[in-house]
Amino acid sequence: MFKTLIPLLLVMASLLPFTATEAVEVKDLYQASVTINSRNNTDRGIALKDALAAVMIKVGGNKSVLNNIMIKKSLNDYRLYLNQYRYQLKTIHTIKPIAEDKTKQLFLLASFNEDKINQLFQQANLEIWGRLRPQILLWLVNEDGLIRTVMSNSTHSNLPFIVNDFSVQRGLPIMMPLMDLTDTSQIRLSDIWGRFEQPIRKASGRYFAEAIVVMRISNSSLLAYEPESQVDAESNDCGLLCTQTVLKEQDYILDWNLLGWSLNSDQKRFTQQYQGSERKKLLQQGLADITELIYQHYALSTTSNNDFIIEVANIDSLAIYVDVFDFLTNLSAVKSVTLLSAEGASRRFNLKLIGSSDTLVASLKLNKQLKQFIDPLARFNAATFNDEEGEIAVPIFYWGN
Repeated sequence: MFKTLIPLLLVMASLLPFTATEAVEVKDLYQASVTINSRNNTDRGIALKDALAAVMIKVGGNKSVLNNIMIKKSLNDYRLYLNQYRYQLKTIHTIKPIAEDKTKQLFLLASFNEDKINQLFQQANLEIWGRLRPQILLWLVNEDGLIRTVMSNSTHSNLPFIVNDFSVQRGLPIMMPLMDLTDTSQIRLSDIWGRFEQPIRKASGRYFAEAIVVMRISNSSLLAYEPESQVDAESNDCGLLCTQTVLKEQDYILDWNLLGWSLNSDQKRFTQQYQGSERKKLLQQGLADITELIYQHYALSTTSNNDFIIEVANIDSLAIYVDVFDFLTNLSAVKSVTLLSAEGASRRFNLKLIGSSDTLVASLKLNKQLKQFIDPLARFNAATFNDEEGEIAVPIFYWGN
């Protein structure tokens, strides 16, 4: 009997929602892979400059950082920031309606010095984006004529490759739904296309994403029809039927909705729409605008230098103290950490921040290791005192999973 239960348990386990996190630590933030024509010195210099520019955009959150004078100068001095590079020969897949083309392309993978780049951003008074970034769930529907398809990584299309490549290049964790039995039983294609929030949020729950994006690409129903020509009604005897409407040749519409920063129903929704002749460019533009919108919420201002006092209430061993101290020190928003006091299991720390305390709290929400105790006084900090005891009222956190 035990043997017969094993297959059943495996099937049941496969149907359970998988465990995911709302935030992802982006690795290789200071490296980039770019195409290169050959291994000669001239092409290598161009590729290294392009790779450093890609890293600057990834760290800075948007392309506008490349307009900064100091950043422009650093691109010409790329050797000052370079750690190492190597060549890669990759297979490029191009999916067509009938077949799939495979071609070889030479890439250059370069990594750059994190401390030097962060220091450059600080000198240039530019904002940076930390390694811990929100997980985005993308419901992408492609409409080609009368056929609509919800994209997943297993879909026979170039669109998932474009999404995954953008995710790596810009350092924004983007995942698409599996579109497995669980997804198809929870949501209909018409729900996604109609952007009905309740079923979308319900189906998205298993992915534990920080934000949900619904994106539609269409070459038919989303496009406006325009009169093509007027035919002489007297000579053709067809009346109003002579007015024909056709689509603009090769045009596409892409629109997207961002359903907020969490799965709570009271979050804001943002939306945008574009029209153009290339699906790839429209998709990249939409993803870029979404990235910059999210970046504005989590970016760290290098021009600020604030002190922020917090208390961690359940540090009951030296090992936990070391873990907490290391955790705080490694936060992208934190420049330095100082232990102010110790009483019982409570430890009070002064954090010297890069940016505002709101930015720090926003980034902490992406990591479940340090949870804030919600208290009416938690919104106040070092400038607020308790009249009766003369003590500073500080936010309290608890360490643990």
